[in-house]
Amino acid sequence: MVKGGMHASGRDGRFVLLAGDVMQDVIVRPQGALRTGSDRAARISLVPGGSAANQSVWFGATGVPARLIARVGAGDVAGLSRRFARLGVKAMLAADPVRHTGMLVSLVSPDGERSFFTDRGANENLDIGDIPTGALAGCGLLVLSGYSFFLPGPRAVARYLMEQARQAGVPVAIDPASSGFIRDAGVARFLGWIEGASYLFPNQQEAAVLTGEADAEDQAARLAERFAHVVVTLGADGAIAACREGAISRVPARPVKVVDTTGAGDAFAAGFLSARLGGKSMKDCLEAGAELAARAVGLPGGQPAASGHQGSEEGETGT
Repeated sequence: MVKGGMHASGRDGRFVLLAGDVMQDVIVRPQGALRTGSDRAARISLVPGGSAANQSVWFGATGVPARLIARVGAGDVAGLSRRFARLGVKAMLAADPVRHTGMLVSLVSPDGERSFFTDRGANENLDIGDIPTGALAGCGLLVLSGYSFFLPGPRAVARYLMEQARQAGVPVAIDPASSGFIRDAGVARFLGWIEGASYLFPNQQEAAVLTGEADAEDQAARLAERFAHVVVTLGADGAIAACREGAISRVPARPVKVVDTTGAGDAFAAGFLSARLGGKSMKDCLEAGAELAARAVGLPGGQPAASGHQGSEEGETGT
């Protein structure tokens, strides 16, 4: 396998390895404008989430074997492991005896856009000791979330895995994850942490922070000076990709009724990279990413439901 490329098939026995957050997402859809200091009726769902978790199950949805390294509350290990298995993911979950599984509140506006309140819980304690021996043996691609770089423990895990991938010639893909956290960390510092990645998947807001550019093509071109392949996701406007060689491709979003945009970027990245593992062109990879993202925005939360468990995982209550 050539570093920076993925010419081997994603179905030749190689798997995708992911490391990062597993969350429980509380999705809140207010039925009207917020009333500060008072009540507003809402539809509220409790669904599985977390950037790495979302991407892993979307890889599973494309038929690409996926393995996930993460840390969760001790009481959730068995149930989460079973759920991931039903979705085609081998979850290697460390049990945290003190911290609960991470939680996120997603406030969804009528147009499907969302704002987050995050308590990363056990994810903050992810440690190099949580990495199974030989985790990269047989791996064809390492996928990391930007969330893993913002605290020392998870960052050590991410950097260790990146170095192991470099030595093995395994390409690395990173979703920067949070424009706010990138600002807090400092752009130069963050770019230093993710140096060496072959694929970068920022949304336009994250790309603006990383480059200082407002135009998506300019953002993609600037980032492609540092990373071999860059895909800037543009929400309802689709996505744009740039390569270090200078080629730029663009794809529109699929017309679809938007239920919730949570996890759309995770699904897009999984669709794109799954196609890339299959040897597809950049243009075809963009189309595959757009297709999977369209599926994601038609669902509540950031993941497809495990077969036969839709009701229990996506039950709603009015408040």
